Amino acid sequence: MNDTTTKGKVKPAAASFTPETPKFDSARSDTPKFEAPSFEVPAPFRELAEKSITQAKDNWEKVKAATEEATDLLEESYSMASKGAADYGLKLIEISRANANAVFDLANQLMTVKSVSEIVELSTAHARKQFDAATVQTKELTALAQKVATDSAEPIKSGVTKVFSTAA
Repeated sequence: MNDTTTKGKVKPAAASFTPETPKFDSARSDTPKFEAPSFEVPAPFRELAEKSITQAKDNWEKVKAATEEATDLLEESYSMASKGAADYGLKLIEISRANANAVFDLANQLMTVKSVSEIVELSTAHARKQFDAATVQTKELTALAQKVATDSAEPIKSGVTKVFSTAA
């Protein structure tokens, strides 16, 4: 017996076997077709739906207006805080300059001393003057920081007050 025959039957060559993909025709498919029943919505339900839509639109407009107002208040508050921070920074620079000048003045005075007692006297006077200056500077910075905080919070405070008075 040879390889190409088996009991008198011829064996096909196994060279090219390609399975065929089944093709589906949607026109031939037997899917049921559903049609929506036509009916009229009763008038009370239609009126209720229209009122709900109108009320939703009105509420949306109110929320939009409140959001825009809140955004404006925050922008104003941020602007005030930014200006206050710049003023505070300028005050710090002014204080630093005054303190640096005081140190240079002390150095110039120390260059002309003739005795240790003069050094002690100048140093003590300088320390006392700087302590007094630091006290005044701290009070100025505290007052400025309080002003910045108050000015920055004022737009929000007035906005919240306005909202509560409108709601009441």
